[in-house]
Amino acid sequence: MLAVINGRIITMAGLDLDKGTVLIEEGKIREVGKNVEIPEGAEVLDASGKIVMPGFIDAHCHVGIMEETYRVEGDDVNEMTDPVTPHLRAIDAINPEDEGFADAREGGVTTVVTGPGSGNVIGGENLAMKTAGIIIDQMVLKSPVGVKVAFGENPKRVYGGGKKSPMTRMATAALLRESLVRAQNYLRKLELGARDPEKLPDRDLGMETMVRVLRGQLPLRAHAHRADDIMTAIRVAEEFGVKIVIEHCTEGFKIADELARRGIPAVTGPSLTSRAKVELKDRSNANAGILSRAGVKVAIMTDHPVIPINYLSLSAALAVKAGMDETEALKAITINAAEIIGLADRIGSIEKGKDADLIIMNGHPLDIKTVIEHVIIGGKTAYSA
Repeated sequence: MLAVINGRIITMAGLDLDKGTVLIEEGKIREVGKNVEIPEGAEVLDASGKIVMPGFIDAHCHVGIMEETYRVEGDDVNEMTDPVTPHLRAIDAINPEDEGFADAREGGVTTVVTGPGSGNVIGGENLAMKTAGIIIDQMVLKSPVGVKVAFGENPKRVYGGGKKSPMTRMATAALLRESLVRAQNYLRKLELGARDPEKLPDRDLGMETMVRVLRGQLPLRAHAHRADDIMTAIRVAEEFGVKIVIEHCTEGFKIADELARRGIPAVTGPSLTSRAKVELKDRSNANAGILSRAGVKVAIMTDHPVIPINYLSLSAALAVKAGMDETEALKAITINAAEIIGLADRIGSIEKGKDADLIIMNGHPLDIKTVIEHVIIGGKTAYSA
């Protein structure tokens, strides 16, 4: 049992506590408050003069699957041999010894969503995992948490040069629609087979994944920068009645009211980059704040290794500098991110019964001078400065 005492606790659950206590037992938060009785024999960590927060969540990155120091050997992010690969699973490629995980812990990031890149129209399954551990199966919180799909320049660039579909945005949308129709047909056969086993179709791993999308069990996590690409992603999702999260959402500020009206969340960023391609020409640190003020649920990402993952809180700070409400920016790397990935019952805030993922720092989390001094993941010390 561990008691973190005397810190200023920012719970991200609507309550801040001065000189509060977080009591941890068996990897879970047993109690949080100002007058918590500490059992005899409990280990005590004094956080006097410090801020205690829930661990940060990076809702979109490629840590573990796209290693920084290994170009070919450690790059497993895009299977660019077929534009439609829904059967690929991130869990089969992530290396827990990627140095990015150590960087994540140093930056206070305790949970990440990681997985395939945007080279394919359908890239495969991504997952949510903790950033401490050596066995991927034990680090995973939920696998999968969504299916990566991509719009805009990337699939065109990968396949169009070889005179292979998709060469155009039309083909990108058509390939996704075609896959969803195949999944509808496969689901129909499964339903017939449930009544008559002789009518069961042969297993199709890709269609099994897409059926989970049709059933609402998994969202499409759609890479889309330009406003028109975002609307194409939404158009396809609405046609088939499936859930969708817009990733990057670079020009989301142009259509913020449309996203808000439809209740579609956005994972914005990366913000610390140049205008490396045409669809980034209007990128702005003000984007996250504009979306948030319009009523869109916003998370902020690093897209690691595009931005080093330990700069997640800096990305949130830049959004505040550009006009985002400070509390909303903190939500974007904690509870909002947890809600978007469907894990708010376990992570994202300091509340009784949730995973004991805490960070202890010597200043405000959005101050560039602040040092994260202690990181606890699952009730155990994962990093100490």
